Amino acid sequence: MDMSADTNVVKPARRVRGELRLPGDKSISHRYAMLAAIAEGTTLLENFSTGADCASTLACMEALGREVKRKNGNVEIVGDGIQLQSPQQTLDCGNSGSTIRMLAGILAAQSFESELAGDESLSRRPMARIIQPLTSMGARISAAPGERPPLRISGGPLHGIDYQLPVASAQVKTSILFAGLLSQGKTRVTEPLRTRDHGEQALRAFGAELRTDRLTSIITGGQKLQAIEARIPGDISTAAFFLCAAALLPGSDLILDGLLLNPTRTAILDVLSTMGARVSALRVEEKHRELSGTLRIEHGGLRGRKISGAVSAALIDELPVLAAIAPYTEQGIEIRDARELRVKESDRIEVVATNLRALGARVETFEDGMQIPGGQTLHGGEVDSAGDHRIAMAFAVAALAAQGETRINGANAARISFPEFFTALESVLER
Repeated sequence: MDMSADTNVVKPARRVRGELRLPGDKSISHRYAMLAAIAEGTTLLENFSTGADCASTLACMEALGREVKRKNGNVEIVGDGIQLQSPQQTLDCGNSGSTIRMLAGILAAQSFESELAGDESLSRRPMARIIQPLTSMGARISAAPGERPPLRISGGPLHGIDYQLPVASAQVKTSILFAGLLSQGKTRVTEPLRTRDHGEQALRAFGAELRTDRLTSIITGGQKLQAIEARIPGDISTAAFFLCAAALLPGSDLILDGLLLNPTRTAILDVLSTMGARVSALRVEEKHRELSGTLRIEHGGLRGRKISGAVSAALIDELPVLAAIAPYTEQGIEIRDARELRVKESDRIEVVATNLRALGARVETFEDGMQIPGGQTLHGGEVDSAGDHRIAMAFAVAALAAQGETRINGANAARISFPEFFTALESVLER
C-alpha cells in the first residue's frame, strides 16, 4: 500500500472537549459479517465498521456468493447456510489480517478451492499460525515462501482437534473455532493468555453452543446458525486514540457514547486510570453478549508504568498510542512481552521508535518492546506511518502536545480502520 503521497499536518492543541460516537468495532464487524454469511436468514448489522479492513471482509462475502447491502452505515447480509459458493477469482483481503486468518477457518471446510491474497503489507505477515491447526483438522493449504500469503485452500471435510495456541492470538483462536463449527466432533482451543473473546460471543449470538473453561474454548461441529439483528458498539481500539489525547492534555473532558466495554478489551481504561487519568462509565448495557456504554475521560496528570505479560497481550492494538504519549508522562513507559508488534501491519516497535526520535524523543528498543523515558519535551517534525493505520493515528495524538507542527506522511493509512479519524479528532480539539 503506497501512502507516501498523502500528508496530514497536525498542530498542537490545548485540550480535548466534546462528545463522540464512533463507528462499529472492527473485531466484531469482521466476525458478525462472516457468521452472517453462513447463517440461515438475513442479518442486519447497524453501525458496521467504516474501515477498509471490514470492507474487505464484506467484499469477500460477496465473492463467495452472499448478497450484501450497505446503507447509511448499516449492512444487510443474506445467509444461506454453511455452504458458500466457489469464488470466480482470488479473494482480496486488502490489508486485513483479520479477514485472511478468520475466513481461512470457514473456507477450510468448503467443498471448493479458494485463494486468499492481500496487499504488500499483508503479504509479509506470517500465516503458519493458522496453516498448522487447519491442516491438522484436514484442510490442505499452500502458501508463498515463509508461509505467507497468498494462501491456496483446498476445502473439504474437517475433524475436530485439541489445540494449544503457541502464541496468544484472538484471530487464530477464532479461525480454529469457525473451522470447528464446520467440523465433525469437538474442537478445543487453549490459549496461553486470555485474548479478546469476540469470536466466542459472536458464535453464541448466532445461536451456537460453545463452552469456555478458563483459557479453553470448546465447540461441537455440525451446529446451524441463525441470522440476527444487532447494533455494533463503537470501536474501543479506535477510541484509544481519543482517550489518550484526553488523558494527555490538561483540561480535557471527553464523552464517548455507545462504546464497546467488553472486559477483554478494556485494559486501556485500566492502564490510563492507573497512570492518573479520570475514567468513569456513565451507562452500561449488554446486547448479544457484548457490553457497551457511555464513557467519560478527563485529564488527570499521567504517571508512567511498565506494561508486560498478559497486559501487553490485551493491549496489543493500543500499545502504539501509549508509546507515542509516553515521553510526556512523568516516569515514562516500558513495554515488554510485545514481540507480536513486530509482525503487524508494520514493525511497530521500530516504526514507533523512529518516529519518536524524529520528534526529539529518547527511546530504547528491545526485541519484545521498548523503553521511553518520561518528562521529555517533543518538537514538531516529520514522521511516517509506514502504511500502518495505528501508527498514523498514534502520532496524530503525540503531535497534539509537541512544540510546533508535525507532518504525518502516509496519514491516509488511517482509512484502514477509521477513515473519518482526522475529522473526528479535529471536532473535539480546542486550540
